[in-house]
Amino acid sequence: MQWLRRSFIAGFFVTVPLFVSVAAFIWIFGVVDGLTTPFYDQVLGRRIPGLGILSTAVVILLVGAIATNVIGRRVLQRGEGWLLRVPVFRTIYAPVKQLVVAFSPDNESGFKRVVLIEDPKRGYVLGFLTREFTIDRGRGPEPMLSVYVPTNHLYLGNIVICERERAAFPDISVEDGIRIFLTGGMALPPRLRV
Repeated sequence: MQWLRRSFIAGFFVTVPLFVSVAAFIWIFGVVDGLTTPFYDQVLGRRIPGLGILSTAVVILLVGAIATNVIGRRVLQRGEGWLLRVPVFRTIYAPVKQLVVAFSPDNESGFKRVVLIEDPKRGYVLGFLTREFTIDRGRGPEPMLSVYVPTNHLYLGNIVICERERAAFPDISVEDGIRIFLTGGMALPPRLRV
């Protein structure tokens, strides 16, 4: 009976994330494909499944090519500025963009690396380095860090400002750090090197 229970629980924790991932992928495929299907049905005269996903990938690639061009970047920034003047759009778009940009490895203002800070009250705190800066309190510039520490969700958290010497940098990538937070610490490796 104990073997049956243990096997069921192990199977459950393997199957559910797999099922949720596949279901989310199928749902996204259906939404994107469903948005473009009426257009392609009218133009081509018949339904071709997957054409919406393909055209979405092409549009994203083209926007990326334009965004990396100097003139294209200016055009996109100006268009974004106009859209940010719309009150409802601004309240949704700005936080979503900041969250996506934070995870981009090419962005200067994104998460730079995982930081481990010793906190006298709570022990050790894991977070993401967002900025290195100096502060001058009359003794010359002191190196400081701004560390984002997620709380109950990855996009909600606290900003911890600490001295550089209080921080350690474990051998964890930003992607692995995100996985650690999303799993509640279960993805933390058994041994860390700093």
